[in-house]
Amino acid sequence: MSVTRLAALIRQSGRIAEPAPPAPALFAGAEVFGGSVQVRFINAGGCNDCAQEVASAFGPVYDVERYGIRLVASPRHADVLLITGAVTRNMIEPLRRTVDATPTPRFVIAVGDCAITGGVFAEGYGIAGPVSDFVDVDLSVPGNPPAPALIVEALRRMTGR
Repeated sequence: MSVTRLAALIRQSGRIAEPAPPAPALFAGAEVFGGSVQVRFINAGGCNDCAQEVASAFGPVYDVERYGIRLVASPRHADVLLITGAVTRNMIEPLRRTVDATPTPRFVIAVGDCAITGGVFAEGYGIAGPVSDFVDVDLSVPGNPPAPALIVEALRRMTGR
């Protein structure tokens, strides 16, 4: 397609992208972030379905970064911990250390049924329990796995954007 044809199509349609959905209600206490949050993703155990949905939320289709939400590599730079999967026995101490390394104020979001209740792995030998047994969870995103749009909505509640 030529540039001229593309420009003509854009002029005819009047817009290039879909408008942003209305801003969600700001989560209580999240006003300290000033409309921008840094997220540290933690997979505490499980089947990686929820981890793939989190990756989709940060991918080009859902593009959660346009709302001021960014992934960071260190918990020392994070405002929000996004945790998926039931906590395995080997992840208890690393999870607690990660939470302790995150500066306050911080928020913890449990993503998926495994993180919230233990899911299908709840009675497994290597499973210690849901995330809420080890850290205080501020927000939960139910689903097995939850749709990326629900993850984006939960993260947008941290920024209000």
